[in-house]
Amino acid sequence: MPKQNTSGFPYYLGIRNLQEIATRQDRVCVLNILGGESRQVTPTSHSFSGGNVVFGTSPGRAGQVLKTPAGDIPVYNNVREGIDAGHTFNVGVVYLPPSAVRDGVAELVRVNDALEKIVIITEKIAVHDAREIRAMAQANGVDVIGGNCLGMADSWNGVRIGGALGGDNPRESLTKGSIAIFSNSGGFTTTIAQYLATEGWGTTTLISSGKDVYIHYAARDFAHAFKADARSKAAVLYVEPGGYYEHGVDFGKPTVACVVGRWKSKLTRAVGHAGAMAGAGDRAEDKERWFMEAFGVEGLFSPETPIVSDRGAVVTNIAHIPAALSAVLKRNGIAPDFAPRGSLALKPWIADDKGLSLPAELAMAPVIAPEPYDGQIRALAQQIGAVVARQNMKDKSGASQMDPKTQVTSVHGHSVLEMAMEPLEAIFALPLVHEIANANDSAMLDVAVAAEVNLVGDPVLAAADAAREAGNAPNAIMAAAAAIVGPKRVERALACTRVLIDLFAHSGLQDGRDETFDSASLSLSAEHRHLFILTANEAEDPRPKAILDAVEARNGKSAFLTFLKGLDIDLNRDALLAAIALTIAWGPLIRKRISRLTAETLPWYLRLYGVLVGASIPGEHHRPGSLYNIPRAERFSQWTMADLCFLALTGKKPKRDEALPLQILIGLLISNGPGAISAQGAKGAVAADGPQTPSRVQINKAMVGFLSHSGFSHGGNGFEGIAFLLDQFRDSGLTDPTDPDHGLDLKAMARSFATRYRAEKRQAKELGLEVRALPGVHHPVFKGKPVNHDPREQFIADFLEKRGDYNVFHAYYRALVEALYEAGASPYVFCVNVDAVIAALLLALLWKDYMAGAMGDHDLENAAFNIFLYGRMIGAAAEIDDHINRGRNMDTRTPADRCGFVV
Repeated sequence: MPKQNTSGFPYYLGIRNLQEIATRQDRVCVLNILGGESRQVTPTSHSFSGGNVVFGTSPGRAGQVLKTPAGDIPVYNNVREGIDAGHTFNVGVVYLPPSAVRDGVAELVRVNDALEKIVIITEKIAVHDAREIRAMAQANGVDVIGGNCLGMADSWNGVRIGGALGGDNPRESLTKGSIAIFSNSGGFTTTIAQYLATEGWGTTTLISSGKDVYIHYAARDFAHAFKADARSKAAVLYVEPGGYYEHGVDFGKPTVACVVGRWKSKLTRAVGHAGAMAGAGDRAEDKERWFMEAFGVEGLFSPETPIVSDRGAVVTNIAHIPAALSAVLKRNGIAPDFAPRGSLALKPWIADDKGLSLPAELAMAPVIAPEPYDGQIRALAQQIGAVVARQNMKDKSGASQMDPKTQVTSVHGHSVLEMAMEPLEAIFALPLVHEIANANDSAMLDVAVAAEVNLVGDPVLAAADAAREAGNAPNAIMAAAAAIVGPKRVERALACTRVLIDLFAHSGLQDGRDETFDSASLSLSAEHRHLFILTANEAEDPRPKAILDAVEARNGKSAFLTFLKGLDIDLNRDALLAAIALTIAWGPLIRKRISRLTAETLPWYLRLYGVLVGASIPGEHHRPGSLYNIPRAERFSQWTMADLCFLALTGKKPKRDEALPLQILIGLLISNGPGAISAQGAKGAVAADGPQTPSRVQINKAMVGFLSHSGFSHGGNGFEGIAFLLDQFRDSGLTDPTDPDHGLDLKAMARSFATRYRAEKRQAKELGLEVRALPGVHHPVFKGKPVNHDPREQFIADFLEKRGDYNVFHAYYRALVEALYEAGASPYVFCVNVDAVIAALLLALLWKDYMAGAMGDHDLENAAFNIFLYGRMIGAAAEIDDHINRGRNMDTRTPADRCGFVV
């Protein structure tokens, strides 16, 4: 028999008083009780409410139970089975997927005449289904709350039904008081209750109405029950745009309305709640006006403008709700429910200024968090290094990104333009410590890499020379060398690093350079001590002593070297590499900028850096104690990464004015983002090994992946710009490309070429042939304006101009783009792109050797390729480390349905 509607509404409304919303007498059936969300939430609700869930349904799982602190909840295939088993209930809670909600509600209504209320947790229910749900509920006298809600709770009754109102510990948030809450947001329902306590206000009934397109229990229904509830002296509403549910509603008692979502008026599709999408006249601004008119106030309440009336106030920030409520109720002579608890002032539980010097108002000291959070924070403080969540990293990177507007790539927040201005050793550390190294760490890195470059007597050199003699390109030569530097070649260095991290982890050391740190209480076990000692086979190795002498000569500081030297043992090279790597990594590790895994594997990268540079030097120049006749002591104690790279390219140490162009070149080439072919090769190699088991990832193989994915079109193409410039300048009589008084008429040279190029284009068009592209000229992004510029080229040009440096090849390129336009060979003035800068800088660097016959075209091509590889190995290291830390096994593969077959 249909239930009587006694509400006086034109539709059925069974809930007459807020006291009836969630009671200790209610008995609940949960549909899809074993689903992911219900499994987390229902046990807490059941326990808090005194065991109010009688059974749940989960098709195919009959006989199972959901365990809770208040006892097991039985599970049946469907509602009828539960009723037939003798269970009775008056409330149904629906956790079903959107497409199944309508049928779930129909089942509840059809088989249970005692049904009074349904709570729909599910979001994004189709409007057509929502209308049918409404019709079924109205026809059978059932109140529906939701969808897309977290249900309801009653602080007086100690009950919650549905979702997670009050969080994991509802007793903390649901404090008995005199304020009712009605909110479109489930999460903010709890937050508002917690905020109210800071002004001494507790709660009566809390309703999460949801904010799907169709709200079944709306503001007008709430107002009816609110007026009848003697416990509730005032109400708080949290209101989002969309719908006319709140328009013209008389709440009858003091009310504070928090209206949010002004920004949503600019949206063309729903973001967040499906129903929070304003149409005509129901924007956030419109709803603010409705409430201001209802409350008789002229503006919004804020601490600066406390506008209230006896009837209420309107706020747009939930943090202002407690003060607004207190002001309204003070006018009504209503005192708070209890003494204020806490405050809304910022109380950081965790603070990390990342080494920044912050203003006093921002440099807030952390406070002790309440339990259980304080215990969790203390456990977190014991954790060494960052922990990064894993995800699918196909075509993604947490290390590099390219700005689509400027085409400038950044690595760990530092643009390649910025890095081009830094010493090479400072940026070789960046991929792994996420910071540009300071002077001390740069010096340490110089020593560590210098100690790996001379490969005399090492199978690595034999492999590289064999690859070279077979006619391989520079990338394949380096790949042959990298393949030898496998896990066993770094096993002891990595073990030493792990031991040192464990030893110093909780010692209080903050700065790896702090040689005054008291390590007297630290000691190595006998088991670990042998890792650091020279073996009998290494007794004649002069490098460990040379490394220590070089660190001293450079005035390098290292707490780890100081500790190891205090052991009074003969240290091996791996021990010293581990100590140097950890000196560089310790600060970022302690500040949780990097993971422990990154710090532990840094020695492998440093060794690979040295080996790859060394492999690019032909074997005959590697001699015991010297490289290209440069003594070991000099290289270890004085040389920089730029010096070593220049030596590998030319066989000699650079002069001061030669090091800077090399530094700029390598800096510019570090990365082109995760989409670059070379980056994809590195990432694919990591994914294939399986980063979820990081100990199995072969970092040297990942470096081979980068190298094998470089080639004459990606990396070796740097020679194209050089070849073009050689054609223009080979017979010009140019002696010094850096001398502005070179005596050449660049404009005339450019006009001559532009005229020839225009004729070439016309002929190609007549013959239906493709017109050759000019290397270093034009860019698919920087185009279409009367005069175009590549911001990367401009940056470098401005920098060199401020220094008073000149480059004739770069000047020629700038003259050329204007000449092409003037000759009618281009529709506008093309930009000089960054590839032109790279070609111009490198050719100027090698021009004298080339003209003297010390280098030929093939040597220039190899030099251009090697320069690319020196820079890109830094970017590859960043992608490898990032993918090891973040990626999932085989995550770079392409699904079969996205692959194509071509006939």
